[in-house]
Amino acid sequence: MRVSVLAEALPYLQRFAGKTVVIKYGGAAMKDPALKAGVISDLVLLSCVGIRPVLVHGGGPEINIWLDRLGITPEF
Repeated sequence: MRVSVLAEALPYLQRFAGKTVVIKYGGAAMKDPALKAGVISDLVLLSCVGIRPVLVHGGGPEINIWLDRLGITPEF
């Protein structure tokens, strides 16, 4: 992993440390073996730095309804 990537990610890693993060997973990331491996590696990294990832397959409309109800703006 390049230093520039970690430097860019550091504020987010600090902001979300100790928190549960819901990650919607589907589409091309499920079909492409390289993307799938990248997603798994990213989940492991998040867990190692103290972020608790929850992977959700599909459910986009339901997740969006709850985000609206809770006043949360999704971040991509």
